Amino acid sequence: MKRRLLLLSTLLPMMTLAAPPAVLPLWPEGVPAAVRADAPATRGDLGPEREAGGSISNVSVPTLAVVPPAVDRPNGTAVILCPGGGYSYLSANREGHQYAAWLSTLGITTFILKSRLQEWGHPAPLQDVLRAIRLVRSRAAEFGVDPRRIGVMGSSAGGHLAASASTLFDHADGRTGAGLDNISARPDFAVLVYPVITMADPAAHAGSRRALLGDAPSPALLALLSVDQQVTSATPPTLLLHTQGDKSVPVQNSILYYQALTRAGVPAEMVLFEQGGHGIGMRDGLGTASAWPRRAEDWLRMRGLLGKEAAR
Repeated sequence: MKRRLLLLSTLLPMMTLAAPPAVLPLWPEGVPAAVRADAPATRGDLGPEREAGGSISNVSVPTLAVVPPAVDRPNGTAVILCPGGGYSYLSANREGHQYAAWLSTLGITTFILKSRLQEWGHPAPLQDVLRAIRLVRSRAAEFGVDPRRIGVMGSSAGGHLAASASTLFDHADGRTGAGLDNISARPDFAVLVYPVITMADPAAHAGSRRALLGDAPSPALLALLSVDQQVTSATPPTLLLHTQGDKSVPVQNSILYYQALTRAGVPAEMVLFEQGGHGIGMRDGLGTASAWPRRAEDWLRMRGLLGKEAAR
């Protein structure tokens, strides 16, 4: 196992896609005008999207970048990746393309979500992630994936978005009246890496809360987006990964979600590491926390998501 991890950690920084990923617009019919009431910007006056240092901000045209599985390894499983960034930017390289390169080696077809952010606020990111799931499920045969094996994976605020998809997949805020609303947006599984979960103090990540909900959200909105409060028996099986040393998003976020999953009878696993801070990505030198991809692989395999037996 150590040898395999060493090989993976050596190869990942050097991995590049053979060709640029295909990029699909999420809203070819037009992006819903879901601007937060207290946000001054509108879709027409945001200005250009910004990209710097592997991060993306000021998103006005949400997309999905399709990363195919490694040659000869497709297994029919799909993952929609939600990069973190506190809902103010997207850590597209570290928690998007890097994760996709790793998942590709496992035979997974990956879709990197570029969602709307603080300029739009809630419910725009929720609409985007649910549209992504509906889009992939509606075109599963085209992408070579099983419509029963479509999961979400997110880190930090992206973990909150993935958890929102896992709990609010049938909520009215995630619907726009489009025909695809008739397709199920429920993920079949979720992997949450140092996720933001609660919007309530003392464990809330204040930056994510402000970017998503504004400076003075109502108690009802705070409760709705504290996704541990939205868990039901319909929430999909979930893996949680977090570090005790996370000073940005306290480990209590994962603990709250795990407790809610357990109360609801949802299959769940939580792995908490002593070392490593926030935003660890796939770096070496963080003690056992650097091995989290292997723990995630083990969980995916245990759930039958890395074999071809159910693939279409």
